[in-house]
Amino acid sequence: MTLSIVNPASQSLVRTLETHDEGAIAAAFHAARSAQPAWAKRPLSERRSILQRFRALLVERAETLAQTLSQEVGKPIKQARNEVGGVLGRIDFFIENVEAATADNVVLDDPAAKLVEAIRVEPLGVIANISAWNYPYFVGSNVFVPALLTGNAVLYKPSEFATLTGLAIADALHDAGVPKDVFIPIVGGGEAGAALLAQPINGVFFTGSYGTGKKIAEAVAGRMIKVQLELGGKDPTYVASDADAQAIAEGIADGAFYNNGQSCCSVERIYVHESVHDAFVEAFVREVKTYVMGDPLDERTYIGPLTRSAQVAVLEAQVADALERGATLHVGGHRATQAGANYFEPTVFSQTNHRMALMRDESFGPVIGIQKVASDEEAVALMNDTAYGLTAGVYTPDRARAERILREVNAGSVYWNCCDRVSPRLPWTGRGHSGIGSTLSIAGIQAFVQPKAWHLRG
Repeated sequence: MTLSIVNPASQSLVRTLETHDEGAIAAAFHAARSAQPAWAKRPLSERRSILQRFRALLVERAETLAQTLSQEVGKPIKQARNEVGGVLGRIDFFIENVEAATADNVVLDDPAAKLVEAIRVEPLGVIANISAWNYPYFVGSNVFVPALLTGNAVLYKPSEFATLTGLAIADALHDAGVPKDVFIPIVGGGEAGAALLAQPINGVFFTGSYGTGKKIAEAVAGRMIKVQLELGGKDPTYVASDADAQAIAEGIADGAFYNNGQSCCSVERIYVHESVHDAFVEAFVREVKTYVMGDPLDERTYIGPLTRSAQVAVLEAQVADALERGATLHVGGHRATQAGANYFEPTVFSQTNHRMALMRDESFGPVIGIQKVASDEEAVALMNDTAYGLTAGVYTPDRARAERILREVNAGSVYWNCCDRVSPRLPWTGRGHSGIGSTLSIAGIQAFVQPKAWHLRG
């Protein structure tokens, strides 16, 4: 079978690739299983040096990598460059902290009893990394960099919508010195993913939608392997009564529409206190109207095409539902056929409520709803009225007020006066339909090792 890589901006064919069938994927697993022990036995200093060379190659190849990313997923070129450059800090964090995160821990040293108790860690073995298309460098490196540093072999299936980027990542890792059987890219769609999960892997790390994550969890249930699922969100932000509504509108709009809204941590719901509601909506809409939609390779473009054509219909349905239920449309609301097949106008609604799909279901596109609230308590109740729990934010000059509100919000990451932000020093984790497990931080390194208890007497 073959996989066609199509430019979402022009619908032109970029490249055709042969996919991996079940036999090829089984062979890849056995090659990785054979190669992993030798990789794990290499000194950590060698593995760190190889990942440092990988980092250097990303810098050296940055423009080519950004162009490839922009062509196959439709990410505006400036944002593609930001992603390739932004991943360097994550790699640095993992390289700098892996030794301390995986060091031996002597918990008892009793000379009188001639007893030492220690905890040492070992790699999981061979893991499957089923990655996402919206931020392939970020979400991929969250997994394969610490996995490789800690001695695992990786079967890496990039999204079928970002396969060329995945292959470019594999080339850079191999050129840096990672053995080809230690990091093996798998080309294909859902069938390839299912065949990969059928292998006797030691862990699966997935980034993507709740629906697919649920299927993965069900596929490996009962096998007693490590499962981490980084899934979607319906991330809320609250603008409190004492916020400078006009001053913060630009930043919140960027948090909602950056990468065309195709981020699991994009702002997808905005609640605004009634005392500042009208001023905020006016400033927010004014900012969104400045966004330039066009060719992703044009330096001026801020809004590119949706990567997946099927998502256009999802947004159209949410817009129709919101209008039918009484929402006020301020800008956008339509497929932008004059710009290309997968384009959708940046869209802003006010007077929304939770009867609307726009405020309940993940949009994953340039559409946002703004809802008026009368109190902090109402805002908290609405923010928690969701099956997701990825991020949430509050805008207010009062830190104590913000912390009081955020303590009540069920989310893995919370923000005060910021949004749509990720730090390698902090765990990236979800609740409910937003997933299980953590990437990033020390926890995101230790996710790829397993402890062994040592009882040493003598």
